[in-house]
Amino acid sequence: MTGGAGFIGSHVVDRLLADGHSVEVVDNLATGRRERVPSAARLHVCDLRDVRLDAVVAAVRPEIVVHVAAQAAVSRSVGDPHFDASVNVLGTIALLEACRRAGVRRAVYTSTGGAAYGDTSVLPTPEDHPLRPASPYGVSKVTAERYLECWAGLTGGRGLTLRLANVYGPRQDPAGEAGVIAIFTSRLLAGASCVVNGDGEQTRDYVYVGDVADAVARAVASADATGIANIGTGAETTVNELYRRLARLIGVNRGAEHGPAKPGEQRRSLLDAARARSLLGWRPSTPLDEGLTQTVAWFRKEVRA
Repeated sequence: MTGGAGFIGSHVVDRLLADGHSVEVVDNLATGRRERVPSAARLHVCDLRDVRLDAVVAAVRPEIVVHVAAQAAVSRSVGDPHFDASVNVLGTIALLEACRRAGVRRAVYTSTGGAAYGDTSVLPTPEDHPLRPASPYGVSKVTAERYLECWAGLTGGRGLTLRLANVYGPRQDPAGEAGVIAIFTSRLLAGASCVVNGDGEQTRDYVYVGDVADAVARAVASADATGIANIGTGAETTVNELYRRLARLIGVNRGAEHGPAKPGEQRRSLLDAARARSLLGWRPSTPLDEGLTQTVAWFRKEVRA
């Protein structure tokens, strides 16, 4: 699998190993950490755009490729769309070409939900809704979905795309992928103030990383599953409510500060995961408060370490 030393990828590796799979990880360690890859999994330090990728895939000859590696920062995609596309589009093409040459027949790709659909009046948003990505990141992830479909059609392989909601949980880097839960938790534990963009009433569908790992594991086990499936909770939470819950958990009585709204920021995001239920038997099992509690506990441990 790709990106197995990162936030989401490392949780997927843990789950696949627990399920008895043999796992080989490809990660360039740009944002991933070597220590997150268990000794039971073999790490190949290699960029998707490196010519060595072909040899790695050919040597491993995997039964299935799980593609999690990505340039995942929306802000970086806006500032440097060329770099974003080089990783998310050209890197995916290179991986699929390596799979074609090595005879790989199955691939599971983790894409984006909110950034793919953009602002829409259809909530929760189903997979067949028109895509309106408003950032280069959203465009590049959707483009990679199309390349996966093309690869499957040309090779007779089977591809499955999982469009993820806003993933949070232990191991998320507040300075890396920059999920708001990781940022708020880190700052609250440090006694620093938190800034909410705009009025804070914008909403997101927050899905716990352990539930995402479960969805990927089910996708790996479902040999005939193809197409696209949303992975989300179907529950909306405002940024203001999220801050209140985290502040209460951490024991902070101070309110958040408010800054200017981010230009082009999506107002509401909520995914319909009915297809994941029917296709994979998946449903989220971690309520938000439970997930936040586990996340805060992990960050407290990190602070003490």
